[in-house]
Amino acid sequence: MKTLFRTLCYCLGTLVIFCIMLVLFAVGDTPETELGWSLTHDDVVRAKQILHEGAKTRPDEIHTIVLTEADLNLAGNYLLNRYSKSAVKIELKQNKVRFNVTVTLPRNSLGKYLNVSFRLGHEDNEDNNALPGITKFKAGKLLLPAKLAAFVIDAFIRHTSLNDYFMLATRPIKAVQIEGKKLTIAYNSDAETLRQAKNFLTQGHGGDTQAQNIYEQKLAEIIAHHDPAWRLSLAELLKPLFELAYQRSTLENAVEENRTVIFTVNDYVNKRETQKLLPVAEAEPATGQRYSAFMYKRIDLAKHFIGSAALTASANGQVAKVMGEEKELSDAQGGSGFSFIDLAADKAGTRFGEIATSSPENARKIQQAMSKIKDYTDFMPDPRDLPENMDEAEFKRRFQSINSPAYQEVVRQIDLRISAASIYKDI
Repeated sequence: MKTLFRTLCYCLGTLVIFCIMLVLFAVGDTPETELGWSLTHDDVVRAKQILHEGAKTRPDEIHTIVLTEADLNLAGNYLLNRYSKSAVKIELKQNKVRFNVTVTLPRNSLGKYLNVSFRLGHEDNEDNNALPGITKFKAGKLLLPAKLAAFVIDAFIRHTSLNDYFMLATRPIKAVQIEGKKLTIAYNSDAETLRQAKNFLTQGHGGDTQAQNIYEQKLAEIIAHHDPAWRLSLAELLKPLFELAYQRSTLENAVEENRTVIFTVNDYVNKRETQKLLPVAEAEPATGQRYSAFMYKRIDLAKHFIGSAALTASANGQVAKVMGEEKELSDAQGGSGFSFIDLAADKAGTRFGEIATSSPENARKIQQAMSKIKDYTDFMPDPRDLPENMDEAEFKRRFQSINSPAYQEVVRQIDLRISAASIYKDI
């Protein structure tokens, strides 16, 4: 019993010492890794290629994927920037993966940024096919024992909600090789792992299932009382759900409540698109009768707006921005044509999702503002005079590229219209 007690005290003491060192040496007012990461169209193309490789995986078959430094930095910065402005620089050197990480912290009296750096790799006497471990760890400029850092990080992951995601990500990996400027991962996902991965994606987007059920029930009531002789406005869905969110929320949970509202409405409005991405979510919702949501007498505007808001709430604004432009450029090459009207809805949805989830204070403000809207014009300016239905040749003739002054001027006008919408003026 004494041995167990000593072990527990040792573990607790180690954790406390590690946390103190992190606060003293890793937190400061200067970022050690340059912030301002931005996603490019090439990044989107590469991300799609990686996802396509993963989609071809069959259960119980071993596959390999080769990642470059650019791939690792794309994935790392995307994940870090989901909820805060942060940055990671990843390098492959001497058969090690080197990470330099800066994370923007919530407002506090100790410092604005957390700066850490570490290396993953294999020791000289280890099997190079095994999973790499921490070989070096620095909190700011202070070098800490690698085993201590590995122990504390492992303990933190395994005793928090991160453990499920960690297990889901690492369980399929069978071997990792670091050679030159490439990282090769051998993996196989059994049927159970794939099932769990799909469940993570479809169970309330990882949020509060009870809260999601409450908002879904409210949405079902709205649909049940809708007059089928009239178009279903997107505002008709958002206003009462944000009214409910305002009643249910405090500063502590307002951001998550807003995410749940946005996800709930998006799942209804973009049902077919959601099913394409999440094939296990095919059960009909409890809403019974279904109506398409409209803005300015157009279904596509409602889809673009709430889809971009949901993407922003679950990822970040710049991802939604690039994906919106990528979609329109793709349409110009063989779809319905490039549309600044759709792009305006994407940008307005991105702005809406950013404000609704950017901070507890803004989350409460948007709840209160949405509770008082008259109609969708309060959050989506009229875009119907903008150019649309341009094929690739017409787009190039008029705007050359998305970097041209002509294109940027239209984007600037769209941004001005969005900023002038009443919902965004005071936030």
